[in-house]
This record gives sequence, structure tokens and C-alpha cells, in this order.
Amino acid sequence: MEDIEDLLVGNGGAGGEVAPGFRLPVAAAVGINPKQTKKKKSNQDSVPKPSLSIPGTQTIYIKTFGCSHNQSDSEYMAGQLSAFGYVLSDNPDDADLWLINTCTVKSPSQSAMETLITRCKNAKKPLVVAGCVPQGSRDLKDLEGVSIVGVQQIDRVVEVVEETLKGHEVRLLTRRTLPALDLPKVRRNKFVEILPINVGCLGACTYCKTKHARGHLGSYTVESLVDRVKGVMADGVKEIWLSSEDTGAYGRDIGVNLPILLDAIVAVLPPHGSTMLRIGMTNPPYILEHLKEIANVLRHPSVYSFLHVPVQSGSDSVLKAMNREYTVSEFRKVADTLIALVPGMQIATDIICGFPGETDEDFAETVNLIKEYKLAQVHISQFYPRPGTPAARMKKVPSNVVKKRSRELTAVFESFTPYTGMEGKVERIWITEFATDGIHLVGHTKGYIQVLVTGPETMLGTSAMVKITSVGRWSVFGEVIEILSQANNVVTDVGRAVENSSCSNPDSCACTKEPEPCGCETSSCCGQVQEVENPVSASAKSSTQSSQNLIGWILRKRKNLHEADTAGVLEFKEQQKGALARKPDWNPVDKILLGGVFVSLMTILGLFLYLGL
Repeated sequence: MEDIEDLLVGNGGAGGEVAPGFRLPVAAAVGINPKQTKKKKSNQDSVPKPSLSIPGTQTIYIKTFGCSHNQSDSEYMAGQLSAFGYVLSDNPDDADLWLINTCTVKSPSQSAMETLITRCKNAKKPLVVAGCVPQGSRDLKDLEGVSIVGVQQIDRVVEVVEETLKGHEVRLLTRRTLPALDLPKVRRNKFVEILPINVGCLGACTYCKTKHARGHLGSYTVESLVDRVKGVMADGVKEIWLSSEDTGAYGRDIGVNLPILLDAIVAVLPPHGSTMLRIGMTNPPYILEHLKEIANVLRHPSVYSFLHVPVQSGSDSVLKAMNREYTVSEFRKVADTLIALVPGMQIATDIICGFPGETDEDFAETVNLIKEYKLAQVHISQFYPRPGTPAARMKKVPSNVVKKRSRELTAVFESFTPYTGMEGKVERIWITEFATDGIHLVGHTKGYIQVLVTGPETMLGTSAMVKITSVGRWSVFGEVIEILSQANNVVTDVGRAVENSSCSNPDSCACTKEPEPCGCETSSCCGQVQEVENPVSASAKSSTQSSQNLIGWILRKRKNLHEADTAGVLEFKEQQKGALARKPDWNPVDKILLGGVFVSLMTILGLFLYLGL
């Protein structure tokens, strides 16, 4: 099967090179599998029937696995499909076609993808698979007979969907340029822009499959990224997440570096912090030479004092086997320098338990490192051998030992109480979403500590001053004191309109759902791997945000109905009381009618008395 690019360049029939963004007629622009159109009649019932509807009128279900970069890709694909007229739905049964954006970081994600593909095939739904799995493992058996769009082909998703709906199998996997940043986008959260600053990486980790899919480092220009930041702020975005497989490696292929980009972005951010910047996952090797510059950016009032720096192991021998290109002492230098130079600095890290060759002594060094820093966020995962990687050929640690080490490290991490002492403090937070319990709103401090508050949905997208009322293991709880004006940072009194956080068991309250960090790294919220929710159509988006969780949604509705019923009863009682207290106000017509009724009654009474005599 040919890739579409083979048909577009040279003798592909399109008259030479095609200008970026130019959309050819479908017949010339999409490579069609010739075998798909020659199937025997007896097999026709086993494949999705070609759609006879007008392109752009069907319903699309999008499912996303993996990192924030994948989430951004899905939002771009959803935006293009929506702009072309397709309806986006979060209900797979109602959809005419499924689009699955895949992750190849860990086996569980790929297994979930394979289950979903099987379900789609059984439902005889047309299917398009995107993301790292088909890009890095294009010969996977589960992808036979399935249309594929590569990680750098997301700007061609409309054409792939059109041809797939017609019953054709299409594959786009080869590309020499990066997709444009100004494509239409449907964000999962309208207040958060996930901005990919580069694709691929410079590393060669022995366990990583993502490099096979995302490839070598390719960076967007500083100018294009700054223009995108300006554009999304004009759209009302309140948080910008810089995302990539390795943020720290940005620009080394085009003669710039991460501090240059950060300085350029910070220069266009509002100085009063109405829009916040979050710097994405950064491996130690590429920020060691820029620590002071990055610390200076992290101190800026419009930048979260938070950085995700994966260490993966506390043992230098294991790091060498992983080919991580740094030592434990270099990780310590990164952490110690940032903590010393940035007030309230919060660092998250990753650990892989049971990497091939890890001894009990190696693992003990990892435990000691985690105990030393007592970081509030540590993403712990067991080693999963990815096919085609060097680590998959290494001698494995027994699975029971891997599980035991994972449980032991998790217990150590969960014994920390990182937020103790915050009770009573007043913090500024930025509120962008609902918690998964469907009751609380989620805000973050400048150190990106999660704060759960209660309040109306209109508080989403605002910044507020809160008093911390209680702390849990994964979040803190606050009472909103004041909402800050976005225009000039003036404090506006909201006058106790917001109730105190009312979680009876703070540790049981849900964390916010966030995508996993990019590339080779793994992430979790409250120690559990998360899947990213699908982008949805604009018409369904507001209802989705207000009902993140069915039980939570019911609780919110029940609370509102109870309050409405109570208010109605009180109002009715007040009306009754007022009616009894008021004196009748008779107008002339009322008096005449009442007199007529009285005369009639007296006449009838007189007749009865007369007849009775």
C-alpha cells in the first residue's frame, strides 16, 4: 500500500510538489488500498458498508489514550472534522465512524486500544486509528484492514475520514514537515491550550517506544509559537501547557533553546497573571546548562512554579542501562537548584520499578532518593517491555519482584504528608475545571498544588484568593474569599457566595483528570494511570463540563433541587402569612357583586320560610 505522499510528489499525478495546506481533490489526494475494492461478494457483509451520505454530515466518536501531546493532536483533528461539518459525539454507539488516537508508552494503554478496535470491528463501524501505535508498529496485526493517520499527518484527517466512510482503507504515515499550529481546534477544556513546541526527542532510552513513532527532534519556530500563544489568549484561554516528548530539548535542531522560547512567551503574557503558563516534562540532561535562566522564568507571576523532571531510578547503574544520559547527582543538582532559587517550587518525577537488571541494592537507592526529597507527585510504574526496544531483549526481573517493589515504593510515597501546615493559609489559585467527583471546582496554586473549592460554574476561568480549610493526601480544600478581576488584578468581594468545601473525607475526593506527560514518561493522578477524555462538539461541551461524573452530577442536581424546593416552601409560607395579615381591598365592582350575592341568598331564604308556613 502506498502512502499519500508518494502520490502527491514527483510523478504522483499532481503536477509536482503541493503547497502546504493545499487540499487536492479526494481522488488525487488519498491513497486507496486496491485490495479493499476487489473483495469477493461473499465477504461484503463482514466489512463496513460504504457511506452514501454527503461527506461532512456524519457523526464521529474520538477516543484518546496517552499523553498531553496526544490530547492536543486529538483536539486538532476534532477541530478540523468539526469545521468540515462532522458532528462530534462522546457516545460510540451513535457514531458513524470511530477515531482512536493511540499511545505506545505502556502495555495497558495498548491493550485497551486493541480491545476498543475489536469492539469497533464487531460493531461493523468504519475505523481510523491515529497516534504512536500505528506510526511505530504499522505492521501490527490489529491494524490490518484499518485506516491509519500518522502523528504528523493530523492535518489530513478529514480526507482519511471521508475515504474510510466510503469503505476504503487509507494509510498516511510519511511526512517531512510539521503540521501547522493554526489549525482549527476543539479543546477538551476551553480554558486550557495544550501547545506542542516540538515533536520527537534527542534521547535513545532503551525502554522507549515513542521515539519509534515521534522520531528525531523537530521544533517549531519561536515566532510561530508566540503567535499561537497570542491567538489562544484572544480566544479566552487561561492556561497554556507547553508539551512535547522532551520540553528541555526544544530548539536544539534550529539553533535556539528553551530559555529563549520561554522569554519570548513570557513577554506576551498578561503581567497580572490572568493567563498562566505551565512548562512541560523536561529531562535532566537538557536543562543543566540553563538552570538559572529557567528558574528566573519559573519565578514570573504568570508561570507556574512547577516542573516535571523524570529521574526513573535512584541508581546510576540502572540509569546507564536505560541510557538516560545523566546521573542521580545531576538530577539532584536540577532539583536542589530550582528549589533554592524558586519560592514554593514543586517538582514531580517518575520512577520505573523492576527495570531489567535492577538489584535489591539499586531499588534501595531509589527508595532512599524518594524519601530524601519527599516530592508531592511521584508517578510510579512497573516496567513494561515494549516490542522492538533494546530493553525488551534484556533479562527481566521476575514479575512478582517487580510488583513487590512497586507496592513498597508506593507505600513509602503515600506515607508523605506534603501539604501539612497549609491550613489557614491564603493562596491565589487559577480555576479551570471540575473535579472528577462532579461537585468541586479545581484550582491550582502558583506551585500547581491542586485546590478543591465549591462554587458556581461561572467561576471557571477565573483567578481567586482562597483560604485553605483542610488538607488531604492528594489535594487541599479551600474557601473562596475573593475573586480577582482579570482586567487589572483588582480584588472583588464575592461576599460569602461560595460555601466551604464540604468533603467529609478529603482523601476520598477525586483528583482532576489530566493527560499523562509526554513521550517515554508515565504519569498518574493519585497513583492511577489516566485516560484522556474525548473532545466533544461545542453543543455538548458545556453539559460535559458540568457533569464530569454521573454520581457527582446527580449529587449536584439533587442539592440544587433541594435548595429550590426549600426556597419554594419558604416563599409559599411567607405568601400565606402575608395574605392573612393584609386587610381586604374592595373596589366598587366587588362591592356590587357581593351585594347581589347577599340579596339573592336572602330572597331564597325568604321563599323557603314562606313555603314552609
